[in-house]
Amino acid sequence: MPALQSIVVTDRATTPVNHTLVPRSLSQPNSVGVVSESGSGLPLAGQLRLTISNRRVNGKMRSRLTLTAPVMQQQTINGVTSYTMVRSAVADLSVVFDETSTLQERTDLVGMLASALATNKVLVHSTIVDGETVWG
Repeated sequence: MPALQSIVVTDRATTPVNHTLVPRSLSQPNSVGVVSESGSGLPLAGQLRLTISNRRVNGKMRSRLTLTAPVMQQQTINGVTSYTMVRSAVADLSVVFDETSTLQERTDLVGMLASALATNKVLVHSTIVDGETVWG
């Protein structure tokens, strides 16, 4: 069982930036872990954050990973400065395995998913990143 811990994620900027997400909360009994980028002075809702959970239901292992990247802007009203959310991007990944699946089956599926998200996989990259439609 993994402990809630820091994780470094790297963006795809021209000069890639490592983002260190540190533990924020762990809700029980659902074991939902939240890590976020600190040091920005923003409330948790305005921070880059990753949420992860795993539960077993009806013979299935259901894992969920959500990465939220809000875009915040400073505003000053009546001399009071605060932040407001301009927009937010969310990636939501759900993975379901049968409890009888093997470690290799689970490893292979996650590996193939990671491979499908590579920038050179035009079908996935152009659809998700460039917003293009799939055609035949």
